[in-house]
Amino acid sequence: MAKLTVIIPYYQKEPGILRRALASVFAQSYQDFHVLVIDDQSPYSIDEELRPLADGERARVTVIRQDNKGPGGARNTGLDNVPADAAFAAFLDSDDIWTTDHLQNAVDSMSRFGADCYWASITGGEAFYYHFGVADLEASDTVVRLQESPLVVEIPDLSNVMLRNWSFLHLSCMVVGRRLFETVRFDAELRLAAEDVLFFCDCILAANRVVLCDAAGAVRGEGINIFHSIDNDSPQFLQQQFNTFVALETLEHRLSRKPSAVASIQSYQHTARRQALWSQARRLKRRKSPQFRLLARWVLRDPKLLQSAFELAVGKFSRSR
Repeated sequence: MAKLTVIIPYYQKEPGILRRALASVFAQSYQDFHVLVIDDQSPYSIDEELRPLADGERARVTVIRQDNKGPGGARNTGLDNVPADAAFAAFLDSDDIWTTDHLQNAVDSMSRFGADCYWASITGGEAFYYHFGVADLEASDTVVRLQESPLVVEIPDLSNVMLRNWSFLHLSCMVVGRRLFETVRFDAELRLAAEDVLFFCDCILAANRVVLCDAAGAVRGEGINIFHSIDNDSPQFLQQQFNTFVALETLEHRLSRKPSAVASIQSYQHTARRQALWSQARRLKRRKSPQFRLLARWVLRDPKLLQSAFELAVGKFSRSR
């Protein structure tokens, strides 16, 4: 069997998106791989996407069909089905594409430096302005150079660095070794937000060694992205912020012995509370009822939401005087 398994969760509404991703997989300079595509009850037929593949390419793709479980649940299905003799698993979102040497750089770096977790940089269009490359971390953090071409580094305190700003990490640029793909899973319940960040942190904590490569591993695509399609006025926004809070709460428990990490997490929690409350204030302004049931769940889990509501009310009252 192949040394590396490619895991692609599939849920799209337009033709050609998965086909484009698979073309970038089959164009890899490293060819010892097999592909698992998890059809997460996609609105657009996966059969139509696979039909143009050559026979040799189609033989290297296994499709697993399931009821919709969200991106984390689809990736978990992929992880559960990595063959017993595979050494690596690589993730690719169906709307992204890989650069030609992504898998070769990953396998070379992980093998040379004994790593079981790897990230490359990612590129994208103007809407992807908030992401930055691995080399940019040298300006603000302790970075150990392991290799110059392509640049491969490790970061001694990666969990803290990630929590300050995780915009240099992306699932389509992530490759994991057996130690991780046998044990670490996504929290599929957090399907609207933060499941990837929690998975990143769990992998970092479980890994013997993590290496990062500055070479671009993927180009971000423009297919369905559930997270970015929810704006502040969407009905799902409060659920998204609640899921974010739950993920942050989990991270806080994981990293309770790292005061700087806890401080970063608590700052993000405060932001999630305020954004959630502002969304409910906007609903009132539009003469819509607040989402009381979910707010009650949040308060039961996090009484500080009431304190945030009081602070926002006082601030609004002070500004109106």
